[in-house]
Amino acid sequence: MGGVVEQLDVALDVLAAERIEGLFGPALLERLAPLLAMQNRLAAELARTVRQCELAGSTEHDGKASMASWLRGHGRLSAAAANQLVRNGRTLAQLPAVASAAARGDVSPEAVSAIAPVVAPENLAAAHAQGVDLPGVDATLAEVAATRPHAELRQVVNHYLTRLDPDGPEPDPTEQRSLTMAKHADGSLSFRGELDAVGGEKFQAALESILQASRPAGDTRTRAQQSADALVQLCDNALAAGNLPILRTQKPHVVVRVDLQDLVDPATGPGAAQTGFGTLISAARARWLACDGGINRIVIGPDGQILDYGRRQRVSPPQLRRAIDYRDRGCGVVECAEHRLRRPRPLVRRPPPPALDRRRPDQPRELRPVVRTPLARWCTTASGWNDKPTAGGAPGAPTAPRSWSCPASPTGPRGHEQADSHFQSVGPSHGTTVSSGHCCCQRAVLAS
Repeated sequence: MGGVVEQLDVALDVLAAERIEGLFGPALLERLAPLLAMQNRLAAELARTVRQCELAGSTEHDGKASMASWLRGHGRLSAAAANQLVRNGRTLAQLPAVASAAARGDVSPEAVSAIAPVVAPENLAAAHAQGVDLPGVDATLAEVAATRPHAELRQVVNHYLTRLDPDGPEPDPTEQRSLTMAKHADGSLSFRGELDAVGGEKFQAALESILQASRPAGDTRTRAQQSADALVQLCDNALAAGNLPILRTQKPHVVVRVDLQDLVDPATGPGAAQTGFGTLISAARARWLACDGGINRIVIGPDGQILDYGRRQRVSPPQLRRAIDYRDRGCGVVECAEHRLRRPRPLVRRPPPPALDRRRPDQPRELRPVVRTPLARWCTTASGWNDKPTAGGAPGAPTAPRSWSCPASPTGPRGHEQADSHFQSVGPSHGTTVSSGHCCCQRAVLAS
C-alpha cells in the first residue's frame, strides 16, 4: 500500500510540474475534466479509508475518541469538513452502487453528502418496515448522481424521504424560519436566515417582481446586487404605503437626527447624523434622505431646554408634567378641597348660543346640555364641576378633583390666590373664566 501512495505522490509531482499558463481554453478544459474525475476517485478512496479506520478503532492509538476529532486535530480540517468526510464513509459502506460510481469518478463527494440522509438509522428502519427495495433505491440514486445536476439529486432524495412517511405531521412553517442580523461599526447590516418552502416562494416572488421591473439598459450590477436593491425597494414600498403596524406611537418611517449646520453644509460630514436605531451616517446621506422626507426643527436652549420641537398639536409630554409638578409643588387634594369649600367663588361662563340649546320643553334644567370651549372642557376634566344650580340659578362651586398627584402646597391660601388670578386672566381670552382650585401642573400647560 505504501508503494501505491508513493507512486501517486510522484504522479502528482509530475502533474504539478507541467506549465499550463500558455494553454488556450479548449486545452485547459480537456485537462480539467479528468482532474475532476480523479478528485472524485481520490475523495471516494479517502472516505472508504476513514470508514475502515472508524471500524478498526484506529484513533485510540493517538488518544482521540473519534475519527472526526482525529481529522480536526491531525488533518487540520474544520468541524463541518471532518463530519462530512465521516458521514460519506458511512454512506458509501451501505450503498454499493453509489460507492462504485464514486470510485469511477462519476459521483462527487458533495453528491455523496446529499445522499447521506437515506442511510440514516431512522430512515433505514422506516424503509425496512415498509418493505422498500433498498438496492433498487441505491442504483437509482447512483444513476441520478452520475448523470443529473446536483439540484435534481437533492429533489430526488427529498422525494424519497417524504414518501417514507406520507402520513406524518406537516411541519410548522414558523419552526423552519429564522433571521439573524448583525450591525457593523460603519452601520452596514449583515443577515442570514432560513425560510420554509412557502415562505421562500413568497420571498422570491416579491423580489423577482421588483427585480424584473427595474432592468435599465447598460446595467452592470451583479445578480446579488440586483437582489439587494430589490429588497431595499420592497421595504421602501411598504413604508411609503403606510400599512405597516404602529411603531413608536406612529407609522414606521426612517428617522434621522442631524444638526442644522451639518444639514445645510455641502460638505460630506462623516458621522454627523444618527438614525432611529442608533446608526451613525454622514451628513450627505442625511441630506439624501431629507430630499424625500419631512423635516422637524428642534430648538434647544443653552441650558438644555427644548424651546421648539415642531409639534403638530399642543400637547404636553409626561416628563414635562412631572417636572412641573415637582417644581411648583401644587395643591393637595384634601387641603385644596377644604379651601374651596371655605372660600367658594362663582363660576362665570358665557351663555351658549340659542342654536346649541337643544333642551326639550319637558327636560329638567339639570339635564340641560352645557356648551364649553376647549379650554373649559379640558379644565373641567381634571377638576370637576358642580353643575347643580344655586337658588338664583347660577352654577355652583366646583367640586374637588378626583385624583391629583401633587404634594401639598407649602404656600397656603396665598398660593391659591395667585393661581386664581392667573387663571382668571387667561380664561377670558378663550371665552371663559376659570374659577379657583386648578392644579399647578395645569397652570403650566395652559400658560405654555
